[in-house]
Amino acid sequence: MGSVNSRDHKAEAQVVMIGLDSAGKTTLLYKLKGHQTVETLPTVGFNVEPLEAPGHMSLTLWDVGGQTQLRASWKDHLEGTDVLVYVLDSTDEARLPEAAAELMEVLDDPHMASVPFLVLANKQEAPTALPLLEIRERLGLERFQDRSWELRACSALTGAGLPEALQSLRSLLKSRGRCAST
Repeated sequence: MGSVNSRDHKAEAQVVMIGLDSAGKTTLLYKLKGHQTVETLPTVGFNVEPLEAPGHMSLTLWDVGGQTQLRASWKDHLEGTDVLVYVLDSTDEARLPEAAAELMEVLDDPHMASVPFLVLANKQEAPTALPLLEIRERLGLERFQDRSWELRACSALTGAGLPEALQSLRSLLKSRGRCAST
């Protein structure tokens, strides 16, 4: 799945976006593409969209469904991944242990060795959203000393935090040697 295209000094990177169902992955994908917020249905399978990001960054984003029965297929999308984006519903405290367990399982996959990751704490516009520090602690992110990672707050509804998320993607791709600039 992954490839790097150096023509025109443009890097092409494979980005896999996963997370539990209803975390907002598809809404984030379409907001990043510049579309108006649309009501989405649960993703059955996956969506694949190209994304031209600032700084001559060409991404192929794989938005993979997060329902329980689809999570076994996540491993089929990991080979060749340049950066993993894990989307988390910041308002769903009850499912945080489940989200943490799923993230750990994905990061333990042999295809994910040394792959950098970005955790997007979505739905931060909601008054019940957990703060980033608490999310960081409860996900146990500090244990990942062996790879590059970032945690960012965002809102798929308002677009808040998405420019910073793209900058984080760029930074993580650079750490992997997958980003060229002109």
